[in-house]
Amino acid sequence: MSENVQTKDLTKVIEELEKKCEELPDNVVAHHHLAVVYRMAGRTADALRMLERCLEIDPQAVQALVNIGSIHFENGDFDKAMAANEQALKIMPNSAEAHANLGMIWWQKGDGERSTTSYKEALRHDAKMVTAWAGLASAHIMTGKLTEALEAAQEGVKLEPDFPLGQNNLAVALFYNNDFPGAKTAAEKAKKLGFPVDPRFFEAINKEI
Repeated sequence: MSENVQTKDLTKVIEELEKKCEELPDNVVAHHHLAVVYRMAGRTADALRMLERCLEIDPQAVQALVNIGSIHFENGDFDKAMAANEQALKIMPNSAEAHANLGMIWWQKGDGERSTTSYKEALRHDAKMVTAWAGLASAHIMTGKLTEALEAAQEGVKLEPDFPLGQNNLAVALFYNNDFPGAKTAAEKAKKLGFPVDPRFFEAINKEI
């Protein structure tokens, strides 16, 4: 697309892309762009339909599979989300995004070991993926590996200090490693960056200081 869709009225962008997809019925890029904008507009069902169309055009469309998985994850259907990301990895085994998504799914399912494995695999393919570092910290906390959790959280924050989730997970890791002043500082920064830090977490920190 020649213009940034965030600077234009989404309805207008959708009309343009729908027209383009009609003109180019077998163009994966056009259909994928339309799916992205549908999703931005809150039209999740239409986005999913368009992503499925991408796969009809090109069964090897990895990003379409990853995005399908993301939609299913947001809808709380973790099994479908997992299936989509696993299919993406069959096509592209080095997809850091798909591995990280599996890490997030396993974490939601309460399997810290598999979550850890998936996040580590994501980082093996993209060591600068800050979301994977933050996720790995959470997975380590789930399995009780508190030193490793802190190391992962610190690595992510070092790469991107203003990543809200990263600062929040750093705060949690610091808390579990008994650095309560550090936890408070990180939690305050996460909150300032827009992360919805649980007020009860601040209460727990203040009790220890």
